[in-house]
Order: sequence, then structure tokens, then C-alpha cells
Amino acid sequence: MDAQFRDRAVYLPDEDALVVADLHVGRDAASAVELPLGERADLTERLADLLAAFDPAEVVIAGDLLHAFDRVPEGVAGTVAALRETAEAAGATFVVVRGNHDEMLDSVLEGTGISARGEYRVGETLVHHGHARPEGEAARYVVGHDHPAIEIEGKRHPCLLYGPGTFRGADVVMLPAFNRLAPGTTVNGMGARDFQSPVVTDADALRPVVWDSEGEDVLSFPPLGEFRRML
Repeated sequence: MDAQFRDRAVYLPDEDALVVADLHVGRDAASAVELPLGERADLTERLADLLAAFDPAEVVIAGDLLHAFDRVPEGVAGTVAALRETAEAAGATFVVVRGNHDEMLDSVLEGTGISARGEYRVGETLVHHGHARPEGEAARYVVGHDHPAIEIEGKRHPCLLYGPGTFRGADVVMLPAFNRLAPGTTVNGMGARDFQSPVVTDADALRPVVWDSEGEDVLSFPPLGEFRRML
């Protein structure tokens, strides 16, 4: 896989693009659990760290930038603005792909000069939220939507899933939710029908990839079909 995974994000070197999915801004307003730093600081500081690590030309949000379907909680517009300003301060263009939660997105982006897209092509890669079948053809699809995580020895770890040649003969990269308050879906025992995304056609072929924040290392595992037998 010609990509680098770090802190729930993927950097595509050939495209010089950093992709994150499922930020669910406003999730803290709907949760009884709070992040130690607060949602805005957590999201923007982690994005800034990724920008410093990769220095991408573009930051692409792969859908579900927002959490609430029917309203914009107080502070959400300010957090989205802070994310955009963090990217632009690092010299990166801020691109937003629309997800199924983004019903109120146009009102949040109004006046920014940014229009949400249904999907976004960068090089040979098509970024889509993954809640529906992408319209465009590509060599690789990068999606979110399912919030994948794997469970190892009773502990759940957000993970990227990589499926070479598994959708329309193209590679699939499914990202975990960037918002750490978003619950992960444990994929250990899931088949293709258990995923919400139609981009997943062969769950057994998906390879989990975990970012070890303590060791600052990437841990790659065998495809799910083989991985299940190891647990």
C-alpha cells in the first residue's frame, strides 16, 4: 500500500494529500464523555501534528465533518473554522467531501469559499465517504463511514482497513473515525454484509493496520479472514 498511516489519518505520498474521515464535529455536545483537551483543541492539535509530519499540499475530509443531522450546536462552526485555518496556515488546501451526517454542512461552510463535494479525485485516488457507491472509477478508493476498530486481548484499537483489489478491481482504504469520541466498530468477526459501506465487498481480504501511538509505529496484521483464526 503506497500510503502512510498515522493517528487515524492516511497520507498519500504520490498525491501529496492527507486524508481524515469522520471528524463528527459537535460529537462532544451529544456525549456525556469529554475529551481531556476538549473537542476543538484535540482535533486541531492532532491535525497540526499530522501537517507537521507530512507537509501535504491538501487536507481532504472524507465525509462526516459534522455530527448532528438537523442542527449546528454552539461552537461547531468555530471548530470547523479552526480546522480550516490550521490546514491553511500550514500551506495546505482544505477540501471537504460530504458524508451522510453532513446535512447542515453548507450553512457551516457559507462564506468560506469552500464547497462540499460528493467525491474528490486526487491523482489515481478517489476520496468518498463510503456511505454509498462512488460514482467515479479509480485505482484506489479512500473512504470512512464504518469507524473500523479491531479487538486484541480485550482491547479495542481504531484501525485502517486495506483491501487490495476488492472494489471494482481497485484498492480500498477505509479510515477509522478521526474524532476520538466516536465509538469504533469492532470488525474482527464482521463479514461484508455487516459493514454499512457498499465499498466493502470482501471483508476477509481486508488487512487491519493500527497506529501504535506509544511506540510511534505502524502495526500491520494479516487479512481479517486469516486474522480471526489467530485470535
